[in-house]
Amino acid sequence: MSKNEKASRRTSRRKDRNEPDTVEKAKAWAKSWLDAALWAFVVAIIIRTFFFEAYRIPTPSMEQTLLTGDFLIVSKMNYGPRTPMTIGVPFTSIHVPGVTLPWFRIPGFQNIKRNDIVVFNYPVDAVPISQRTNYIKRAVGMPGDELEIREKVLYINGEPAEYRDTYEQLYTVTMRERLRLSESKVRLAGGSLLGSETPGSFVVNMSPPVRREVETWPEVESIEPRMRPASAQDYVRNNFTFRRGMSGNQDHLPAFVIPYKGMELALDTETWPIYRDVVERHEGNTVQITDDGFLINGELTTTYIIQKDYYFMMGDNRDNSEDSRHWGFVPDNHVIGKPAILYFSWDHDRNLPRFNRLFSLIR
Repeated sequence: MSKNEKASRRTSRRKDRNEPDTVEKAKAWAKSWLDAALWAFVVAIIIRTFFFEAYRIPTPSMEQTLLTGDFLIVSKMNYGPRTPMTIGVPFTSIHVPGVTLPWFRIPGFQNIKRNDIVVFNYPVDAVPISQRTNYIKRAVGMPGDELEIREKVLYINGEPAEYRDTYEQLYTVTMRERLRLSESKVRLAGGSLLGSETPGSFVVNMSPPVRREVETWPEVESIEPRMRPASAQDYVRNNFTFRRGMSGNQDHLPAFVIPYKGMELALDTETWPIYRDVVERHEGNTVQITDDGFLINGELTTTYIIQKDYYFMMGDNRDNSEDSRHWGFVPDNHVIGKPAILYFSWDHDRNLPRFNRLFSLIR
């Protein structure tokens, strides 16, 4: 046997001995990475369930406080996280239909306060609570408050509610000598020109600071809130139970009490349309209306004791927000958390980040 052949055999034997070591190292490497990925997945689920969750603002209903394209970190610890309510695939809406887990809310370190911005589950979705769409609005009405809207002004317990400089609403801007209102000028001031009502008058969505600036323009004659007449019965033609139960429209709402745990609700033809979703949808009762009164779970009664606390939510963009004025009250078990930090913002109109909004606190 030649020297080359002997050397080749020795090399081959060394490779044979090394191959098992290489395979074992590869298996150990793959296992360590799989273990790390699994633990990271578990930690991510725990953080998302009990501590924080990311949220993106998809609509302009909270402008100017929160803008379309804002990305938020929502704290679940403030109001207390909920334990899992359903069985499903994490980070998706896939869940086992018809299966609801016993759940409870872990105590948080604060209660919802009036005017807090709150993330919650959309109360009229026909899926389990935790699988319902996430909404974000401001809690303008607390359990037990009497709420009323008169000529677009929100009243809480008979007093006008706080109106912040970041709130927006529609105004009719009337020009002198039928001049045109410059869309670019309105936009630079921070408002949105939506169109013309009559020759010389324009509809503008703007906040109080923008209104004060526009009032100083020499071409502007007057600015008035754009308001439906009190006689306009917009709500009777709506699909939401709450809205059909209210007379008037979102610029004029008669006084009513936001339900609270322990409240004794008198049942009659006036109160039932307003509180029907509370009794049936949110508190799970079967109700029949007879000539003798209300049959709740088979028992005849004229009153009902409310089992949960409820909140009334409104968007800061008051005339461009589908909120409690349309679909009614938000039960306490629908509350997800409180927005804490705005970590990124994308301006879709300019296709650029809004750098001045990055890593800002939300109030």
